[in-house]
Amino acid sequence: MNPFVTFMASMTGRVVRIVAGIALIAWGLWGLTGTVGIVVAIVGLLPLVAGVFDFCVFAPLFGAPLSGPKIRAGK
Repeated sequence: MNPFVTFMASMTGRVVRIVAGIALIAWGLWGLTGTVGIVVAIVGLLPLVAGVFDFCVFAPLFGAPLSGPKIRAGK
């Protein structure tokens, strides 16, 4: 299994995704203005949702399953 995917599926990886998503949303809403801010905020939803619901969007790129529990189980 790819070490990046293993890390992203771990509890630490989930926390990193959630924090990164919150940071992107906050930056987009309060740090940037106009359309760019809205786009950054919407992009921030992806890592936030992925962390909360325990899936890794990059895992299929490395041949791993999308689901965090399946990655941790080594399936």
